[in-house]
Amino acid sequence: MTNQIAVKLPGLNMSTPLMPASGTFGFGDAWGSDQVDFNQLGALAIKTTTPHATTGNPQPQIAKLTDGVMNSVGLTNPGVDVVIKEKLPKLRANYSTLPILGSVGGASLTEYVTVATKLAASGLVDALELNVSCPNVAHGGMSFGVDPHAVEKITRAVKDVAGTVPVYVKLTPNVTDIVEIAKAAEAGGADGLSLINTVLGLHIDIETRKPVLGNGMGGYSGTAIKPLAVRMVYQVAHATKLPIIGQGGIETAADVVEFFMAGANAVAVGAAHFKDINACPHIAQQLPALLDKLGIDSLQELSNSVRN
Repeated sequence: MTNQIAVKLPGLNMSTPLMPASGTFGFGDAWGSDQVDFNQLGALAIKTTTPHATTGNPQPQIAKLTDGVMNSVGLTNPGVDVVIKEKLPKLRANYSTLPILGSVGGASLTEYVTVATKLAASGLVDALELNVSCPNVAHGGMSFGVDPHAVEKITRAVKDVAGTVPVYVKLTPNVTDIVEIAKAAEAGGADGLSLINTVLGLHIDIETRKPVLGNGMGGYSGTAIKPLAVRMVYQVAHATKLPIIGQGGIETAADVVEFFMAGANAVAVGAAHFKDINACPHIAQQLPALLDKLGIDSLQELSNSVRN
């Protein structure tokens, strides 16, 4: 890839601006991972990790809709100790230069601090992403992310134990004012932000008269939420100084440019992988020609001009 589409964020020197969103490829071992050359990614956000193993929500956990995807997977993972001992070493051995974003989850402040401490000390991740925005867990997750005081407190506590590892905070769109939450993360010392996580939704099968997801409600993602995501990125970019990883409905090179014009500094892709398992490298390949057509010398310069 060329310098034209390379971007640099705290802890993340990315050859392309694209990364799979947290959970998309698990720990580099989920379904479809064997079909993707991770060396062609700008970075990889791993599945959210908690102190102990969790099994997630009742099946079915994923439902494909006409214009998007609903999921209620929950924070299924083997626990932070297994992730550090087994998952991350294998990922790092196979992709030694790939920037890795470690996603941190928990049901309490203490649990967030525990996971963050271990991941940061492992030397196996380049940055942390605090998942205070998952709509699919009963405790923790979005219940923290809708409260600015909780966001600031958790961010500060994790920064205290993260050492030199940068900390990003992933924001939920399921709030009245996302700017207030973003400012709280900034006040807590965050090095960057990720937004948006999925939108809480419900889809009912009129034949069975039951929700399509085993957990009832779940997170909705896909192209339909892109205008919402772009709007929130724009608002946060003009209210904070923090770099932003924008996400929500990205499927094309034009979508990436739109997010950058709204104030993003990198992007993450999730639901698009249900249509194209190599969505990130394919979009990256299309970017240079589009930038040339638009007269944009580089994405880094574009983001700098928008935010300044």
